[in-house]
Parts: sequence; C-alpha cells; structure tokens
Amino acid sequence: MEHRNSINIINSSFLVGMPLLALFSVIFYSLEYGISWVEPIIFVVFYFACGLSITAGYHRLFSHRTHKAAWPMRLFYALFGAAAFQNSAIKWCSDHRRHHLKTDKEEDPYSVKKGFMWAHMVWVMVDQGEEIVEHVEDLQADRILAWQDRHIFLIGFLVGIVLPGVAGFLMLGGMHGFLGGMIYGGFLRVVIVHHATFLVNSAAHTWGTQPYSTANTSRDSPILSFFTFGEGYHNFHHTFQADYRNGHKWYHWDPSKWWIKVASWVGMTKELHRIPKKSIESQKMKTAFEKKSEGEDVSNELQAKLTQCVLQLRKGFTELVKRRDEYKLAKLERRKESKEAWKRRKEAHKVRIKECKARIAEARKDFKHLMQSLKLDMKGHATVA
Repeated sequence: MEHRNSINIINSSFLVGMPLLALFSVIFYSLEYGISWVEPIIFVVFYFACGLSITAGYHRLFSHRTHKAAWPMRLFYALFGAAAFQNSAIKWCSDHRRHHLKTDKEEDPYSVKKGFMWAHMVWVMVDQGEEIVEHVEDLQADRILAWQDRHIFLIGFLVGIVLPGVAGFLMLGGMHGFLGGMIYGGFLRVVIVHHATFLVNSAAHTWGTQPYSTANTSRDSPILSFFTFGEGYHNFHHTFQADYRNGHKWYHWDPSKWWIKVASWVGMTKELHRIPKKSIESQKMKTAFEKKSEGEDVSNELQAKLTQCVLQLRKGFTELVKRRDEYKLAKLERRKESKEAWKRRKEAHKVRIKECKARIAEARKDFKHLMQSLKLDMKGHATVA
C-alpha cells in the first residue's frame, strides 16, 4: 500500500543515523581501546532501565493503568523512558491508546495491515498529518509526566547519552571511560531497545498464535517475548488489556510483570490487576470453538453445549476461589482448635477444594468432547457439500 505522507526529516535521520553511529563508534572504540567487563555491564543496566521504562512504565502503567505506582517509580520511568528516545509518555500513550481503539483500521497509527516495516518503524519516519494528542487527560494531569513532556529531548540526551558516559568515566576513568559508557550504554543501547520494542508493533501482529481472540492481528509468541521484555504474549494483551501481566502463567517469560510484582513487595507498585483465570480460560474455549467452526453454521445443540461448558468452567473456578479463601481463613483460626479438630476440618476443606477441581476438569473434558463432535459435524457438512 502506498503511503502519501511527507518524510519527517528529524525522526528519519535519527532512526537511520543512530544505527550507523553505533556501528562505526563500536568498531572505532574496540580497535582503539578494546572491551573490558565494564562496557557490557553499562549496556545491560541501561538496556533494562530503558526497556522496562517503556514496557512496564509507558505501556502497562501509563497506557493501560494495569496497576498504580509511587512517584519515585513514575519518575524513574519518566527519566529512562525519555532515554529510550521514543517520545514523551503522554504522546507515546496517545498513539498507543488509539492503536487499541482502532486496531488494524486506517486510524491505527501503526497498523500492520499497511505493511510489516510500516508498523515496525516507517510510521515514525513520516508525518501523517497534524499530530493528535487525545485520550490522555489523566496523564497530562500527572506533574511528572507533564514535566517530562515539556523537556523530553533534554532529559533524553542527559539520561540516555551523557549519564552512561559519566558511568563509564567513573568506572574506567578519563575520556576512554566516558566514550565507552556513551557508546555502549548510549548509542548501541538506543538502537537495540528501539528495535526490541518496535517488534511488538510489527512481529507481534504478524507471527504467532491467537488462542484468546481472532478479532485483530495480535498474536502470542513465546520466542518474541525474549526480545521484547515479555510483550510477545500480545494476543493475550489485546484481549485482556487491564492485566499487568502479558505472560499470565508463572513460567511465561515476562520480565516486565516480574519487575512490577517485585516492586509491589517494597511498596513502589500496588493494586496489580489480574484477569480472573475463569475469564481467561473461558475466552480461550470460545476462541478455540470459533476457530474450529471456521465461520460455518453450527447446530444449536453444539452452541448450547459450548455455553454449558463455559458456565460449568466459570462456576468451578468461582467455587474454587471461594473454597481456597475459606481454607486460608481457617488456617488463621487453627490455634483455637484442638489438633484432632483441626485435622478433621482441614480434611473437609481439602475435599471441597478437590471437588471444585474435579468440576473444572469435567468442564475441560466435556469441552474436549465438544470439539471432537464439532470436527465430525464439520466433516459432515463438507461431505454434503
């Protein structure tokens, strides 16, 4: 698709020039000074500080309000988010909220329907008309973010380029140290963080699975999560935007959720929102049924069975949460009972919990049978056709 937009000279020069600057400066520095253990450490520290400021800060906190954060954490995100050179939080979130409201439509600022490279970076390199900043009144009222928006380029330069140079100077000494810190923690790190986070707009809408929804191009990719601070579980995110996790299972690679969770232990974050497991799994059931039916007419009987499976599953999870809460409360009161009485009560709680799990397992089993029936039904339609 042809994009009739004018080139943004500043953005284009930066996105093309920075990789070239990083490449030539790394080669020059390596030949002139070699590489010690210090430069990689500076790179890694600034890589995570800036990357997490975009994913956990700009994205999950500011754009989607999946949790709340204390002012030192918001200031950290403002400083190192500016150092990522991806615009101010206010303007970034304006674009991102529009992306979610208009995913894959013409109004989507980085719709992958306009091409992989468009979604990846070209959309930043062209002027798409007058800049629109909307739906961010809550962020504009935040004094930290309003300050960052006014001084975004100065903050970005000082924190993203000068500060890693200062770190190198303190650790290695002299101009040698300053250059090493600036090149590895500044130039090279900017390029890597850029393209790591850009992949969320391009690759996460191109490759992967759609277990939770087929309503848009978003996809889940565990492999992509390793390069995007956990943002690769993108189909889950588009379906459940209010969840502070993108990888909702404990073993999903999602450094951003771990950062947010650990921060809650020291009071830097709070009110971490999690979508209930019953909502996640029931949505997964509905999507699997929808994909298997492939838009064909499905009998009312099979539709009714799907509804029954979903209701049974949700009821089982609701009861399970209730029974576990009762068990936790009973544990707090166990000192009031004799050892024998507590043993009997404990067993009763475990039996009730086990019954809830059995109902959930039964719902999953019924759904598996339903999918097999649907497959046979689809084969029958194909034979008739």
